Amino acid sequence: MQPLELNGVRIGLDSPLTIIAGPCVLEPNDLALRTCETVQAICKELGMQFIAKASFDKANRSSLGSNRGPGLEAGLDELRRIGSTLNCPVTTDVHLPEQCQSAAEAVDLLQIPAFLCRQTDLLQAAANTGCAVNVKKGQFMSPAEMSGVLGKLENARATMLTERGTFFGYNRLINDFTGLAEMRDFGVPVCFDVTHSTQRPGAGAGVTAGRPEMAPLLARSAVAAGVDALFIECHPDPDKAASDGATVQPLERMREILTDCAKISTALKS
Repeated sequence: MQPLELNGVRIGLDSPLTIIAGPCVLEPNDLALRTCETVQAICKELGMQFIAKASFDKANRSSLGSNRGPGLEAGLDELRRIGSTLNCPVTTDVHLPEQCQSAAEAVDLLQIPAFLCRQTDLLQAAANTGCAVNVKKGQFMSPAEMSGVLGKLENARATMLTERGTFFGYNRLINDFTGLAEMRDFGVPVCFDVTHSTQRPGAGAGVTAGRPEMAPLLARSAVAAGVDALFIECHPDPDKAASDGATVQPLERMREILTDCAKISTALKS
């Protein structure tokens, strides 16, 4: 396996479990910074690695009136500040080829959203920045089909694939845990997106619904299956979250979830 290395964090092989966490979208009053700082401290106590995450623009919202975030320039400035303040790697998602270079200058890991994982121009623009790239598997794709995605990322410095659920009829996602092993066989680290896997797409009134109570079960299962990283969105008050309030985990619950995952990860490595 070719590990993914960025700013002091090494994902893959025998490295500690990596946690990618933060709110879905950047919000006012340093919410992302405070949230990431809390999770980073928990990860340090548990011997886990940490990557801060938040979006500067959520271009794939369910309705036109949904909060999209502060935008490219202001959002990237805030992401830079989070990284420098916490001295940790930062990731954010990009939706357009022209966003890639600017984002790569502000963060350590570019994330390609699941709905856009086959967009050749976007993938190649991300790869050509020299930044590491994490691609979320489309809900409409099999694990085996992600080989084509990796073929479009040959110029990337390093790559990772993320599982985030597969469509099972309308408004329903399921997770194929054998697919995690199949994608890891491509020779790249594999991440499991805990919170988006609990979504019920389109099941809300103009918003995505979800079953956030299932997140701890999925997190434990993914770690037991041998993933290299977990992606978990969290928020101090999910009911007031600007985005994905139906699936983000309460910040106060993160210690419990991560403690269980740390025990499983340690057991696998012993």
